[in-house]
Order: sequence, then structure tokens, then C-alpha cells
Amino acid sequence: MRTFIPFTSLLVACLFLCCSTDKLATEMEEAASELADKASPQGLPQVTDVSVTGNENAYTFSVTIISPDTGCDQYADWWEVVDTDGNLVYRRILTHSHVEEQPFTRSGGPVDISENTAVYIRAHMNNSGYGTAVFQGSVADGFTAGRLGTDFAEELESTEPLPDGCAF
Repeated sequence: MRTFIPFTSLLVACLFLCCSTDKLATEMEEAASELADKASPQGLPQVTDVSVTGNENAYTFSVTIISPDTGCDQYADWWEVVDTDGNLVYRRILTHSHVEEQPFTRSGGPVDISENTAVYIRAHMNNSGYGTAVFQGSVADGFTAGRLGTDFAEELESTEPLPDGCAF
């Protein structure tokens, strides 16, 4: 006599995985939409992730940003590393909008800091200023999501280097 229990079990497992995958995909879409909603209503870019490679005083930062880009009229035009005293350490100019690529990641460096220097990584929008969702920490201790007021070191908006245009 043949038994169909293994086949039935396999079928149930496949159905469970399919449903779980669909649920996971839906949850991921909802999370991405929530991130976009956080950036878009304010018209501000938000830093969503930071990773660092390299050696002390010559680090490369990879920064992920979500922003309500619409083209050259509204786009995230830079991200920067700022120390806790509000001094500009490094700025990565973004030369074009990222309308079809959200969120997006861009790397930059070398960033001249020691492994224990505490910094903020924040993004800037060409027409509305600094976003409030930043990453903070040090290379030694790691970086975590945080909030920073748009008025923190706001004078850096006019500090070189500055973008000299938008390609698209």
C-alpha cells in the first residue's frame, strides 16, 4: 500500500513557503513605502544606512539615502560627514537626481578621521536643506540611526565644496 503523506507534507510545505514569501514581499514593500513616506512629505532626504571600509584617516563611507527626487528641480545633492562640534569632515557631491533609483547608495572618501571620532552622516536636499534622519557613531563603535535637527551646523550649507549643477 502506498502512502501519500510525504507528498502531502511536501505540498503543505510548498504552500507555506509560497504564502510566507508573499507575506515577506508585502512586508518589505510596506517598509519601503513607509521609508519613502518619511522622506517625501517633508521634502527632505533621509540617510537609511552607512557602512565603512578602509583604514584610519582614509576611510571610505558608503551611504544609502532615500529622497523625494523629482529631477534637477528637487534632488539630494550631497551627503556629508560632520563631527559632533559641527565641523565639516567630508562632503560627497551628488551630481544628478535619483528619480528612478530609490533608495540609492553612493560611496566617498577618503574620510580623514580616527577610528574613535564620533560623527554624524547626513544628507542634503538642493531645495529644502538637511534631512533629520542621520546615522551617528564612530568607526570603532559602529553607526546607528538617529535624529538631528535641521538647524545643526546649518552654516555648512554654504561651505565648499558645493554642487555646480545637476546633470539630470
